Amino acid sequence: MGLTLSAVLCPPVLSLDRRERALAQHGAESLTPLAFLPIVQAKRGEAAIKFGLERRHLSEMNKNNKNETFILASGSPRRQELLHQLGFSFEVIPSKLEETNQSGMEPRGHAIYYAKEKAKEVAQRYPQEWVLAADTIVVVDEEILGKPVDSTEATAMLFRLSGRSHHVITGVCLLHAQCGVEESQAVETEVFMRSLGAADIEGYIATGEPMDKAGAYGIQGIGGCLVQRIEGSYSNVVGLPLCETVELLRRHQVADPF
Repeated sequence: MGLTLSAVLCPPVLSLDRRERALAQHGAESLTPLAFLPIVQAKRGEAAIKFGLERRHLSEMNKNNKNETFILASGSPRRQELLHQLGFSFEVIPSKLEETNQSGMEPRGHAIYYAKEKAKEVAQRYPQEWVLAADTIVVVDEEILGKPVDSTEATAMLFRLSGRSHHVITGVCLLHAQCGVEESQAVETEVFMRSLGAADIEGYIATGEPMDKAGAYGIQGIGGCLVQRIEGSYSNVVGLPLCETVELLRRHQVADPF
């Protein structure tokens, strides 16, 4: 008798046809991925499969069933806006991870490391959910520039970036703890900033915009007028490389904008 596994809410360890063959040959004990609790019951001589799906739905999937809800492990309004532009359904649960400077770690590795750690921190609380996390850093002369602690540090950062190029790197991680799935990558963009005078920097800092931004500027806001050009992904500089993030979500059948 053919048996069909119709509901798949996390990446299967076996493909559907392989699962069917394994079930027919070896019984229910051959199908034991963490996301499924199949219980075989005898009823009128025929095997009936009952699936206990241990999944808490954060919200309903969209009408065309293309988007499965996931968690964005970030409180960044810029990342949220980028994902909302694509029509994705997700819940915002910021990571509680305390970031510290990892000495000896190269910039790309640093961005990936913290994207993973942010995802893992949230996934510990919600192991049955897909978790998307990101970490964006500004790098100049192989030194990572964080968020300025005050206007004096913001001034120093902007003078350092003035009239030259620097790199913005975002690490992205998609994680499902219960299914044992984790994939991460880093995307890098080169940013060329125009020469800034003292009045430019003083005026920009007075807007307050630099104070919660890595590298003391935001390309999506007033700081955009400080940037001459970029080479690479614009959304990466904002905080989330959309092209690569969408491919990551699609690859694991979590969400699709189309």
